[in-house]
Amino acid sequence: MAKLSTVLYLITLSIVVDRVRSISSPLEPFIIYQHSVELEKDVADLWWTVDSVKGEITFELHIKTIGWIALGISPAGGMVGADIGVGWVDQTGRLYFQDRYSFGRARPMIDNTTIDWFGLQGRESSGWTAIQFKRLLDTCDVMDVAIKSGTNNLIFAYGLADPDPSGPDGEISYHDSRRGSRAIPLQSYADPPSEDAFAGLDYFEFRLNNYVVPSAETTYHCKIYKAPSQYTVKRHAIGHKTLIGAGNTDLVHHLLMYECDSTAVFDDNNLPDDECDKIYEKVAPCASNIATGWAVGGDYMIGFPEEAGYPVGGDFHIKYYMVQMHYDNQKLLSNRTDSSGIRFYLGNKLRQYDLGYLTFGTDSSAAALAIPPKAERFIVDAYCTANATQNFPEEGITVISTFPHTHLQGRTVWTKIIRNNTAVDYLFDAEAYDFNYQYENRLPNRVKLYRGDEFATRCIYNTMNKDVITLGGERTKDEMCLHMATYYPRMNNLYGCMTLNSPDTWLAKMNSSPPFDYNQFKGWLQSLKWTPERVAEWQEFYNTAPRMLIHGAAPNLQFNPLPKIPEYKDLKPVTCARDQTTPNQSPATRTTASRGSTQRTTVAFNSAVRQNMFTFFPLISILIKIIIS
Repeated sequence: MAKLSTVLYLITLSIVVDRVRSISSPLEPFIIYQHSVELEKDVADLWWTVDSVKGEITFELHIKTIGWIALGISPAGGMVGADIGVGWVDQTGRLYFQDRYSFGRARPMIDNTTIDWFGLQGRESSGWTAIQFKRLLDTCDVMDVAIKSGTNNLIFAYGLADPDPSGPDGEISYHDSRRGSRAIPLQSYADPPSEDAFAGLDYFEFRLNNYVVPSAETTYHCKIYKAPSQYTVKRHAIGHKTLIGAGNTDLVHHLLMYECDSTAVFDDNNLPDDECDKIYEKVAPCASNIATGWAVGGDYMIGFPEEAGYPVGGDFHIKYYMVQMHYDNQKLLSNRTDSSGIRFYLGNKLRQYDLGYLTFGTDSSAAALAIPPKAERFIVDAYCTANATQNFPEEGITVISTFPHTHLQGRTVWTKIIRNNTAVDYLFDAEAYDFNYQYENRLPNRVKLYRGDEFATRCIYNTMNKDVITLGGERTKDEMCLHMATYYPRMNNLYGCMTLNSPDTWLAKMNSSPPFDYNQFKGWLQSLKWTPERVAEWQEFYNTAPRMLIHGAAPNLQFNPLPKIPEYKDLKPVTCARDQTTPNQSPATRTTASRGSTQRTTVAFNSAVRQNMFTFFPLISILIKIIIS
């Protein structure tokens, strides 16, 4: 019955999405699809459905031309190495469709080894061409690009006339400037609702008012907002919109909304509003419990599932919020003002469940992330133990979407669900991660998590373009390793389960003794000289280093030593097979087992760290405060 309900919900969602999405084509698609997107306004639209059982995807591409049209899957967003389906409809209504591959910036060649793109039907009308076609998610063909879990790079192009089928191979003409690209998670796209879907609803906003952005490369601005007081009974937000100030898409890198802990008290007539480092002591009660957010490249509109909403008002215990704005001002521009923020739309009826947010990964500090340069594949593992999930409700929680997040060097982010020391599935596998397109990934099949579950999170980085070490931190050129999940029913005592390398381990690595001076530690890291041998040794150190596990919710965070990343029986590696009938998974999955342990010692931290440790999820700053107080 549950599966049937899910199917019906997806069908209903598809119909609604088809009616409200911004689409240019005047032609109706051949069938109802799971997803749709406008690739280029008044030029190109795309619909698609993923069949995870058959391991295949069906596309329908509409482009404003009576010539040939093409859609490609690209390794990096350009022509080089792109796997392309090309088709056209002649004057008699006959469909032609070709499987092509691009070795470079030239006409893609026809793939005669195997045909993996299949044209299904097509038509021309009103100056538009519409073609339906399909292929496997992974064709096992070296001249094809696998459609991986995570963000996929799509390219499209078109010509003004059909190729001459009597000519050599029915060659297509040069597309000239008639081309485009779009990065999108094909297997986990959360179709943004039309703003019209929220017309007439109550809403509230948390946003800045002509804030003058400093002429610094990186600015984190924090502002405290009081919860809306006009709602005397609890209401449910059913969606939200990210509001980016006019002309400021080049400045705003991400925003995060935090829930202040229930003990937070502020002067409502003088709420903190300044650069985060300058008001750290004032906003500390609001610096840990992540609620929701947006990052560069993501969709601005988010709709929640019909059975759950975000609670506000009435007896809901959160009375203050903090919005943290990250400005990435690489050109050091001055006199720029910004009024960005977030708007929540309130439904007219309460839904069945309250939504909650849960974050896995590492702390965003140098104690958690110190990634060497010239590393093609540097792995950082984090782990959340069963101790942290003992407060899950007996019936479990249901995850509806996840939001993986690293900075420029991140290439892959995944989290696996561990039960009885065995990996049973991915929570989500962002195998193809792109910093410039950070989407909320709506899970095709919602995932149930239970009391006692454990979670292994891995971030993989490539630093071949770096000559210096990359440290965890808030700047864009620093790094993060976070995987945030949206779920229901909400838990009020668990927002995050994070790790960092234990301070005593770093002291041993530095051949130093307590107290731990964070600034001295960062200086030591930045002074290291790197060779291929040291990079390999550093990876082994990360594989075996004892961690500190921090979980719960402020102000009652729990701190526990984790002698090593626990071993577990991993998912079976999936080899590519053309007759695959199971969902596509990452090849060559690895066990994240590590060996070795370190005696935990008591260390004292330098209190000066408090002033410069406001991070995305500032666990180390909270840990410092607890230890030195």
